[in-house]
Amino acid sequence: MLSDLSMSEKHEMWMVRYGRVYKDDTEKEMRFKIFKDNMEFIESFNSGGNHPYKVGANAFADQTNEEFKAARNGYKFSTNKKLDQTTPFRYENVTVVPPSMDWRKKGAVTQVKDQGQCGSCWAFSTIAATEGITQLSTGKLISLSEQELVDCDRSGEDEGCEGGEMEDGFEFIIKNKGINTEAAYPYQAADGTCNTKEEAIYAAKISGYEKVPANSEKALLQAVANQPISVSIDASGYAFQLYSSGIFTGDCGTDLDHGVTAVGYGVTDDGMKYWLVKNSWGASWGDGGYIMMQRDVSAKQGLCGIAMDSSYPTA
Repeated sequence: MLSDLSMSEKHEMWMVRYGRVYKDDTEKEMRFKIFKDNMEFIESFNSGGNHPYKVGANAFADQTNEEFKAARNGYKFSTNKKLDQTTPFRYENVTVVPPSMDWRKKGAVTQVKDQGQCGSCWAFSTIAATEGITQLSTGKLISLSEQELVDCDRSGEDEGCEGGEMEDGFEFIIKNKGINTEAAYPYQAADGTCNTKEEAIYAAKISGYEKVPANSEKALLQAVANQPISVSIDASGYAFQLYSSGIFTGDCGTDLDHGVTAVGYGVTDDGMKYWLVKNSWGASWGDGGYIMMQRDVSAKQGLCGIAMDSSYPTA
């Protein structure tokens, strides 16, 4: 049993599992202290109280919440972007939606990817939504290039690893007349020089994008019932960092700092509604790289602001 091991043994096992190597004993000691604090939080959270979700010692268990936020998010909520700016919303007259949806089962979602220590979540969200609409319109699921967005897209707020926005990502793909594959232009987790040769090759294209009407989980449901949707959330919470399974219910605010993709929704056996969200922190985070977030909460913004700023590409 893991609980019978000493904390330093747990840390050693964790280091092996996640291939963590520290540069010297000083760093190891500092990381051990943080790991120990995080483990104490994990153990007390999971054993205490009736939470519908669990937290665990994932790859980020030796990072403080501050470090984690600085390296892993990167959604730039543009202050000059008018939230009341609207576009047509093609799903507004959808009256019947399936009781549940999982776009993975319909073959419209690629494997979970990992943005690394780079604030490129916006590119992963842009690409996941584009992979989804491409599969729905052509029948082909193709893993597309986030790195092309990181290196080549400087539209609007987009600045590679320094952050960006999904709508600006869609703009880039439209203006560029398409986007290349992951295989041709692979991810480096760092800002690079735009490879214009690869940028000029297209594996997929989109004709436009639309915004989901803000602050309405009903509108978001109409959209997610029809295609994977780029959503923005406040992912800065300690429990979000260490989430491992179940329906996440917070704590979180609405300071949007992370771009992810809503790829489905459902209801648990005991009646709790949730959004199925694909993250870009690798498959060892969360539930195989995914998180289920409570749906239909009392706040119109949705849990962690999930209904505040959503958009999707059109074929």
